[in-house]
Amino acid sequence: MAKEPTSAERYCFELVREADKDRFLSALFVPDDRRRAVMALYAFNVEIARIRDMITDPTLGEIRLQWWMDAIEAAFAGEMPEHPVLEELKPLIDERVIHLAGLANLIEARRFDLYDDPMPSLNDLEGYLGETSSALIQMVTLAIAGRQGESAAEASGLAGVAFGIAGLLRSVPLHRARGQCYLPGDVLARHGIGTAHVLSGRWDGKMSEVFRELSDHARQRLEEARGLIGSIPAAALPAFLPATLVPVALDAVGKVANPLKDAAMPGQLRRQWLLWRAARRGRF
Repeated sequence: MAKEPTSAERYCFELVREADKDRFLSALFVPDDRRRAVMALYAFNVEIARIRDMITDPTLGEIRLQWWMDAIEAAFAGEMPEHPVLEELKPLIDERVIHLAGLANLIEARRFDLYDDPMPSLNDLEGYLGETSSALIQMVTLAIAGRQGESAAEASGLAGVAFGIAGLLRSVPLHRARGQCYLPGDVLARHGIGTAHVLSGRWDGKMSEVFRELSDHARQRLEEARGLIGSIPAAALPAFLPATLVPVALDAVGKVANPLKDAAMPGQLRRQWLLWRAARRGRF
C-alpha cells in the first residue's frame, strides 16, 4: 500500500505544480525514491523566486530573503525552522547531498529581483543565471545521483543559462510592466538603444536585433550543454529536461507581434509531449 503523503510533501507538490509547471512535469520522470527531494528543491526555488511578486516595497523583500537565509543556516546547523519546504529539504541537508553555499547563493542572487536596477551586461546575466537557474539544475542532479552528479557541473551551468535566457525573454512583458529590465545593457548598447527603449514598449528593428542576439546566445549555450551529455548520470537526465523547451520557447517569442508587450508561451500539451519525447530518448 502506498504511503500517505505528509502535509509538507503535499505542500511542495502542489506549489510546484501550480507555479512551475515545466519543472513539475520534468520531476515526474525522476526515479520514485528521489522525486520527493527534487520537488522540495523546486518548491524552495518557487518560494524565493516569487518574493518580488508578493511585496510592494523592497525592504519587505529583503526581510523575507533574510528569513530564508537564517532558516537554511539554522537547518544546516541541526535546527529546523517550521516550514513545509524546509521539512522536505531536511533529508538532503542531513545527508549533505546539497550544500549551504548553493542555497545561500541562490537567495543572494534573488536580491537583484527586488529592485529595478538594469542588468549591466551579458556576463552579469550569465552570473545571475549561474546562481539561480544553473545552480538549481546542479542541485537537482546531486539530489538524484549523489556525488556522481558532480561531473555534470559544467553542463548544468550551460543548460541553466539557456533555460534562463529563454524564460527571461518570454517574461519581458511582465518585467517591463513593473519597471524592470533584465536585457543586458551591453547588448542593448551594441544595437544603439538602452533600458528606456525596452521600458517604453516600442518594438522596432533595433529591439528585434537584441532579441535575436540573445536568442542565438541561448541556443548556443544549449548546444554546448547537449555536447556534454556524457558527463550527466543517466538517472539525473530529468534535471535537464526543462532545457528541452528552450528552442520552442524562443520560437514562440519570435512569433508574437511585440515581445515587449505580448506574452509568448508554447501550448501546454506540446510542452508535455516534448518533455515526454526527450525523456524517452534519453536526451534533452
